[in-house]
Amino acid sequence: MEIRPVLDHAQIHPTIRTRVAQYHSEIVTQVIDAVANNQAVVIGMSLNPAVKKARQLLEGQGLKVTYLEFGGYGSMWHERLAIKMWSGWPTYPQVFVNGMLVGGASDVKSLIANNAL
Repeated sequence: MEIRPVLDHAQIHPTIRTRVAQYHSEIVTQVIDAVANNQAVVIGMSLNPAVKKARQLLEGQGLKVTYLEFGGYGSMWHERLAIKMWSGWPTYPQVFVNGMLVGGASDVKSLIANNAL
């Protein structure tokens, strides 16, 4: 199993560790709680058609979807960056099913096509 490399805590200077750990931590905590407490979670931003597609695909499978929206293309990008840093997923939407990151809209579509969701 491949694991994405993440900078080791020991390689972060002690004077900035708190800043790194707390970077929009309230948003990350909101996402963590949603993922832990909901069957399907789609994290996205306004005006992104892939977000709507992901939601439709999941609902088409009978899943109850919780949607978290964080701004649009020109707003809340710092908050979305913090979520990306947490999950490791580089784009939106970010889709979680039963607590597991499954990717974005095209990944959900593939999983459904392969009966792997």
